[in-house]
Amino acid sequence: MNVKHFIEDKLLVFEITEELDHHVSERIRRRADYEIQRFMPKKVVFDFNRVVFMDSAGIGLVIGRYKTARAFGATLELMNVTDKVKKMFEMSGVLKIIPIVDAYEEKIAN
Repeated sequence: MNVKHFIEDKLLVFEITEELDHHVSERIRRRADYEIQRFMPKKVVFDFNRVVFMDSAGIGLVIGRYKTARAFGATLELMNVTDKVKKMFEMSGVLKIIPIVDAYEEKIAN
């Protein structure tokens, strides 16, 4: 997973670069929680561009980070969601509370 933090926009982007199963989700959860607490962003974006597989642990990961982001006053968005992953989010009801966006603007990278 790659992490990008943009100071000007108070934006934190997590680029997930692997399949989202139970073992990977746990590692991403710890890292994401740490980075959200560290940077206190206004917006958190999960970029699913390279995710080809996701099980229910991925859904739990996203919902949990949504709650963490909200606790720190941030919003959470999803980006570059593949059709297979989007279908899982739709069936779980995640998209009723977390939007999918097209892109974010890169201005100042840390």
